[in-house]
Order: sequence, then structure tokens, then C-alpha cells
Amino acid sequence: MQSETRESRSFAQSLDLQRRAERYFPGGVNSPVRAFSAVGGHPPFVARAEGAYLYDADGNRYVDLFGSWGPMILGHAFPSVVEAIREAAGRGASFGASHAGEAALAELVRRCFPSVAKMRFVSSGTEACMSAIRLARGFTGRNFVIKFEGCYHGHADALLVKAGSGMATLAIPYSAGVPAEAAMHTLALRYNDLAAVEAAFAARPDGIACVIVEPVVGNAGTIPPAAGYIEGLRRLCTDHGALLIVDEVMTGFRLSLGGAQQVYGITPDLTTLGKIIGGGLPCGAFGGRAEVMDYLAPLGPVYQAGTLSGNPLAMAAGIATIGHLIEHEDVVYPHLEEVTRSIAEGVAELAREAGVALTTNRVGSMFTWFFTAGPVTDYASASASDTRAFGRFHRRMLEAGVWLPPSQFEAAFVSAAHGPAELEAVLNAARGALAE
Repeated sequence: MQSETRESRSFAQSLDLQRRAERYFPGGVNSPVRAFSAVGGHPPFVARAEGAYLYDADGNRYVDLFGSWGPMILGHAFPSVVEAIREAAGRGASFGASHAGEAALAELVRRCFPSVAKMRFVSSGTEACMSAIRLARGFTGRNFVIKFEGCYHGHADALLVKAGSGMATLAIPYSAGVPAEAAMHTLALRYNDLAAVEAAFAARPDGIACVIVEPVVGNAGTIPPAAGYIEGLRRLCTDHGALLIVDEVMTGFRLSLGGAQQVYGITPDLTTLGKIIGGGLPCGAFGGRAEVMDYLAPLGPVYQAGTLSGNPLAMAAGIATIGHLIEHEDVVYPHLEEVTRSIAEGVAELAREAGVALTTNRVGSMFTWFFTAGPVTDYASASASDTRAFGRFHRRMLEAGVWLPPSQFEAAFVSAAHGPAELEAVLNAARGALAE
């Protein structure tokens, strides 16, 4: 790992590119989570990526601990994925018609997620979640949706209620431009509080269409479910005729080959997927029970469409990525577990030695260092974190060549390309970043 610090490097190109971008894009970004407003400083502009590293426009190298917000589980520019995209591009970038790659990827998804009897590909996690909720309402004939504070399911109007991700980062509880009527049927409850869900069902026994949940919260930072919590949601939905939607956009294929539902032994009615299933290209999916999915047009009355759904490049990248995970499951996942544990716990130990209040939450290869002394079990306790301390830590880590997600309320991710060298680099950077 390069030993130079950020101050000794040139950043003229990134600064020039930032100024140029600000002429065309609000805040100079095409997604608010890319901005550094929550941590300070200016974001480097990425020129290329390879393995566990990002390289900016000035040639500076960084250990990547956000992995394009999750999908780069094999590392950047993984050879078989690059080759699959190259071959697919040679056959045409988009058809607007069915092709064999769609069913080929679907077969791999169903092999790993038995609960997904049928599915439909879309182009983003937002599309997957908004479509799954529309389907749940159409199938049940009910209107109310239960979501949880700090859980982010995309930027559809009805879901921007106490959402996590950029909403939490920018301290925006509700988005302007969303009519109250659009969110009036959304019930935002406290995560890990099963009694609140029981009370909601008691108040509206025949009115709740679905419960949508991140089984492991990643958009308020990493927050695991309490023992029995996900199972309790499954029971309540079954008892009251509502559908359980498990949002595995982040956890799918990352926590295990079968995602969180394999780890926690749950069977949802609908699952939403994204990130990894496109191998880093724009892709998402929603799927589940056949009788529910058959409510979609052209078979049923619930309309959903997408011109670029099942894009051949994304399908090819997904087939290569998931195919590799299936073939090398017994190597990839133990490696991810070991490296992520060593990074997360190693920095936590350095914080203890430095007398810095830090709570570390980790599930598999996703984790968060919360700058707070108390346990983090929901959005309220996550919000108690010292965001200014996190901002200082983020800047110092970046200066030392480690790029964390620029928000206290976003999960960090490790890829299969990370190993002993990257572990050493992260620990060395953190040792300096945590020092007074």
C-alpha cells in the first residue's frame, strides 16, 4: 500500500472535475450519497478501479471499503465479469425484446433463493421495491404498508418516510415534493420493535397489505435484527393475511449465497434484489410466490414495465458474478467473513486503546463503526452517534488511503479481493486516524 498521505498528493484534477460537475449537476453529483457534505472535504473523482482499490484522477490509490455501495463483492474489474460484459456488448447493448440471458440469470437466482418461484428483472433497487409494494397492494386489495425507521427502500414517494441512506445523512426526515397523500398509507415503525408491529396490525387488522424490511439494516449503518424479530414479522404477516417483503437489495448474495433469508431461516412472500445480481451494472429484481407474481401484467391486473429491464449487459455480468459465487461458495464466503471480521474488530480494538467511544456492528461482509458508546439497535440509537467525530475519522482515513462511505449512516463493505495487505493498510490508517 502506498504510504504517502493525502496532503502530500496532488488533487488538482479532482478539484477541477468537481468544479466542472457543479456546473451541470446539483451539488456536483448524480446521487446525494456521493457528496462529502456530511464528512467534509472534496470527493476524489475516480478514474479507474481494480480489485480492492480505487484510483482517482490524480493517480492516488485508495483501499475501497464501500464497493460501489455493495455490488462489487468479487472486487473491481473482476476478469470473468469484464469478459462477459465485453462479449455481450459485441452482440448489442440493448434489444427491448426477450433474450436467453434473462432466464439464465433467473435460474441462478432461484437456485440460491428457493422462495423466489417467479421474478421480474428491473433496472434498480428502487424499481424493485416500489413494484413489489404495488404488487402486494394489488394482490391483497389493501392499502397500508409497514416500513421501518432508517430502512431505505429506494426513492419512491410512498417510501421516503423516515428513510435511511442519504435521507439520514442529510438529516431530511421527509422529502419535499412528496404530497402527504402519497405517504398517508405508509406506517413507519421502530426497527427491532415487534410490539409496535403487533399494535399496528391490531389497529388495522384488515388494512395492511405488506411489511417491507431490510433484514439487516444497511441504510442507517449496519444494524442486525434482534433474536426472533424477523421470524416474528413472518408470523404476524401470516396471521393477518399480509405479505412479507424482504428487501435483500443489499444483503442478497452478500451475507450468504441465499442472502439474509438463508442466514436467518425465513421464507418471505416477496424478495427484492439488486446490487450484486447485475455484477455492478444497473439491475434489480423482485420475485416470490408464483400466485402472487402472476398478478403482474400481462397475466394479471397489476401493471409494471421497464424498457431496459433484463438488459443483456447486466444479465451477462450477473451470470458471471453469481456463477462464480456458486462455484466458489466454499472459498469466497469464509474469506469474506475472516477479512471483514479482522478489519472491523481490528479497528474497534484500536479505538479502545485510543479511548475513543466506538460501537462496531457487523454481519458477514457488511459493517459499520458507530461513534457512540452505547449499543446500536435501531435508527434512534444510530442517530446518537457523534457524526462530527465520524467526519474527522473519514477525512483522516481518506488522507491515509482508505475510502469509507462518506456517511455515518451507511454500511461499509469488503470484497473477495481484500486480503492481508488491505487489512494492514486499514489498521495502519486507523491507528493514525484515531489518535488525538
